[in-house]
Amino acid sequence: MDRTFPMTRDAGLDRLTAFLAGAGTNYAAARNTDRGPHVGPTTSALSPYLRRRLITEAEVVSAADNAFGDGGAEKFVSEVFWRTYFKGHLETHPAVWTDYLARAAAGRERIAAEPGLRRTYETAVEGQTGIDGFDDWARELVGTGWLHNHARMWFASIWIFTLRLPWALGADFFMRHLLDGDPASNTLSWRWVAGLHTRGKHYVARAENIRRYTDGRFDPAGLNEYPDPLDEAMPPREVGLPSADTASQGDVVLLLHLDDLHPESWPLSGARVVRVGGLLAHASGASDRVRAADAAAMADALERAGTHFGCEAGMATGDWSGDRPTVTAWAPVGPSADALPADCLRIRRAWDEVTWPLSTRGFTRVRKAIPHLLPD
Repeated sequence: MDRTFPMTRDAGLDRLTAFLAGAGTNYAAARNTDRGPHVGPTTSALSPYLRRRLITEAEVVSAADNAFGDGGAEKFVSEVFWRTYFKGHLETHPAVWTDYLARAAAGRERIAAEPGLRRTYETAVEGQTGIDGFDDWARELVGTGWLHNHARMWFASIWIFTLRLPWALGADFFMRHLLDGDPASNTLSWRWVAGLHTRGKHYVARAENIRRYTDGRFDPAGLNEYPDPLDEAMPPREVGLPSADTASQGDVVLLLHLDDLHPESWPLSGARVVRVGGLLAHASGASDRVRAADAAAMADALERAGTHFGCEAGMATGDWSGDRPTVTAWAPVGPSADALPADCLRIRRAWDEVTWPLSTRGFTRVRKAIPHLLPD
């Protein structure tokens, strides 16, 4: 089964169509089963496109509702909203991101200084631990840039509780190799597995569960199946959601970044776009595969934007914007937000505007609101 991800909007729409006609019809029942990289996925595999917003959450859930109707897409739609929830939660708890970066840096220093930890880490990322399944997932991640979501949970749990490696180093390993590596989803998912996101509630990988949901492909031995969750002295503090800007009237330039590459649907009001630029801010240490995917996605977006707005479009270098106002889509906490010029006008989609305020605590508030949040 082809698990490559051509990074264009058209490829994302094609994958959406294929999912709705195939795995989507049995998504709720089959989504937890990982049948391996050579078999068709039981999930949508849309995340590399959603992560960069080559396709948008709103159009994906609308397509699913139209295809299945009468609640038939409920589970899939809920999973799409998890991505938005994670972004909103990180936006209102930005210390989670800075803490992760600091912990990852500290973990790298420990690897350099502690030979025992270094050996354990190296055998883990090279897929040489001897743990059935875990080693296969490590090699699959590095070799393809992709893992089934359930495999990600098993992997993270074994990394933290069986191998006793620092969780932030595992999150860093994922961010460097995942084609859909998202600062919010990745960081908060690792914290959730560890028992930090929902304090005291952790995810434990168990051999029976792995056997069942890999159709018997893997049967790991020696897992720590009864660990205590991790803890932290003080949970990250909640801050208010920053306000978005409004696009200027008249002539503006657009600045594209990797968190939103569908400028055709940005809320630009009466602005007239006269130039489009692109900004590539990769995750720290991103693999060549991830960098190539980012570059291809940006190239596709710039080509579409130039055609759509009828103007010049290319990478933003030098004084590319002139003296015109620069408008960009809101970049959630992460590398793109850190790299954006301070004087950009940052506009926010309605999808985020209504969901992020509900994302400050657990997912329950978002889940209950989904019927009211769906686009008309």
